[in-house]
Amino acid sequence: MRKIVVENVSKIFGPQPGRGLDMLEKGFSKQHILERTKLGVGVAKASFHVDEGEIVVVMGLSGSGKSTLLRCLNRLIEPTAGKIVIDGIDVTSLDAAGLRSLRLAKTGMVFQNFALFPHRTVLQNAEYGLEIKGLEPAQRRPRALEALSQVGLDGWSDAFPRQLSGGMQQRVGLARALALDPDILLMDEAFSALDPLIRRDMQDELLSLQETMRKTIVFISHDLDEALKLGDRIVLMKDGAIVQIGTPEEILTDPADDYVERFVAEVDITKVLTAESVMIPVTAVAYRRTDGPRASLRKMKKAGISTLFVLNDEHRLRGFVTADDAANAALRGEKDLESILVTDMQVAQPETPAQELISVLHNLPYPLPVVSEQGRLRGVVIRGALLGAMADRGRAQ
Repeated sequence: MRKIVVENVSKIFGPQPGRGLDMLEKGFSKQHILERTKLGVGVAKASFHVDEGEIVVVMGLSGSGKSTLLRCLNRLIEPTAGKIVIDGIDVTSLDAAGLRSLRLAKTGMVFQNFALFPHRTVLQNAEYGLEIKGLEPAQRRPRALEALSQVGLDGWSDAFPRQLSGGMQQRVGLARALALDPDILLMDEAFSALDPLIRRDMQDELLSLQETMRKTIVFISHDLDEALKLGDRIVLMKDGAIVQIGTPEEILTDPADDYVERFVAEVDITKVLTAESVMIPVTAVAYRRTDGPRASLRKMKKAGISTLFVLNDEHRLRGFVTADDAANAALRGEKDLESILVTDMQVAQPETPAQELISVLHNLPYPLPVVSEQGRLRGVVIRGALLGAMADRGRAQ
């Protein structure tokens, strides 16, 4: 389900912005419009969508328009043209009361500079949105305390912001947004002011929270590694315009133009490639209930392999047998695979990063099976396929 839909949104800063819109339609660049009209192009004809429960990272260099675009979503900045729809509501058509209601009911915002009130306690800061919403103190307090607990700030409710580290202050900002229980979180470079180590901790914290909250999140960043880590999809901007939208892997492996290619050139591909993207199909399997050593040998011979994975009746992976073990079992006259079935084995999930696969595959005597959450065999990773995918990316760069 599409939670947010952005259609052809532009923001022109300056008097008579229609002149800038006309020039955008004619294909003039941001720099040319500025030189000719003194108008600033913040966002240029941006269109994208965000699905429910998805994290979309909007990223680009300083001045690319990413923060302006974010603020257009809840009309902290008024778009000059275009349409923004949230849950079927045309945000651009709302009056002041409707817009206030939407901000309080649908969206929560987390800022780069924390935006905490220094004279308020941690709890009072977390309650602030609920206070603006008109809730009584007895209603505000438990919701704010729950939000503080969600972000790991139990026991800090009576402290003041000056007593907290930068990472803890940002957690208060996140708790303030979560206390409203919004469907959508708008996060404007929320972690960029933090030290690198604390920043990584906050990224991990957000991903952990997302596993249970399943919020729809639009996250602004200028850091590609952060975007690759957090984003289900990435919206890459330059000079106010969107130049590419895709999954982290699509952005890295199929850059839309030279700008994107240069942008991603220094990224370690092993952090983005996953087991699912490098696995190869399984050419043959055995079934625990029906196949014996001789049938397994025949399947291995036909497929040209020396290891055969064994599935149960529900097609879930139970283990594997080797050609040597199957041949010896056949000579002994055994009719099933029980005595030679190896069940103690390494497996990977589809989302396992290639960086982890390299160490797992080192000296592994059998192909690495990739299994779903239900335990079904999706494919296998072999060292050659992994190295080949990494080499292909190197040639693309």
